[in-house]
Amino acid sequence: MRFRPSSTPSDRSKPSDRSTPSATSTPSASPATTADTAATPPEAFTRRDLAARRRRSRRARIIGVTGMAATAAVACTGFVGATLSGGSALALPTPTATASHDVTVTEVGGDRLSIHAGSAIPRETADTVARLALASGRQIAEEAQGKVATGALTTSLASLKDYREMNADTVLARVATTQDAAESVGAASIAADQRAAAALQAAAAKAAAEKAAAQAAARAAADAARQAAANTPAGAKATAQALMASEYGWGSDQYSCLVSLWTKESGWNYKAYNPSGATGIPQALPGSKMATVASDWSTNATTQVIWGLRYISGSYGTPCAAWGHSQAVNWY
Repeated sequence: MRFRPSSTPSDRSKPSDRSTPSATSTPSASPATTADTAATPPEAFTRRDLAARRRRSRRARIIGVTGMAATAAVACTGFVGATLSGGSALALPTPTATASHDVTVTEVGGDRLSIHAGSAIPRETADTVARLALASGRQIAEEAQGKVATGALTTSLASLKDYREMNADTVLARVATTQDAAESVGAASIAADQRAAAALQAAAAKAAAEKAAAQAAARAAADAARQAAANTPAGAKATAQALMASEYGWGSDQYSCLVSLWTKESGWNYKAYNPSGATGIPQALPGSKMATVASDWSTNATTQVIWGLRYISGSYGTPCAAWGHSQAVNWY
């Protein structure tokens, strides 16, 4: 590979050879290139640098004014908005109060700051939550009257009476206290209602149980009265006459023989007992035989009558036959 010889160092070190054309040489630059060079002289770049420096100076002055506004806001309330972007205006409202408040400076985004002196809660918001807290608190206090203590809630509600004359932070603090008291009273009131409902339910259950017990006792008393009536000689005869007709088809003639037979044996006394062991109206021997009808054979004349009729039917066929045998041998 071949290389074209370059100029010698001595040639490169001669600035006059590069920058000063000879009078007889042809210009190497085209007309367009010459025009561009004339339009952007070195002095133009210097002016742009100066303009950029002036813009940076203006931004610095705006930031300085914002800092002074924040300092001044220590002795005022209200909101100060400062726009720090180039060319924007800085608006500072007139202070509305002379009370001392802390100043909060918050970066909103980019080069915009939010400067706030005093409460960050709008007045309208504070008034709205105060009204709501008063309304709900008073309703809860009214519903809880007579059920639970409401003194703390009443005190909290009274502390919000003049909320329009308080600053927003004080209003919110008292609203929070009122809400806590309302929640406590509301929960206690609900618990009291639940206890009252449980007491009513228990009372209703007790009343229902007592009513059922009374009804059961009444039925038992009625049954006892009927049984007592059935255990009398007249009651036992009435039971026997009814069963003879319905179960065996026996008429009055057989009933008459039965009356004679059992009058001789026991006098129709369900408690009758013979030293031989014969027991009850039919004088069953032994009396435990009547357990084939029911276990109450010793206390229930009806059970004894039922067993006696079965015995007569099975052993003699009819009461009159049984009565004839008794008359003949003195037993049946």
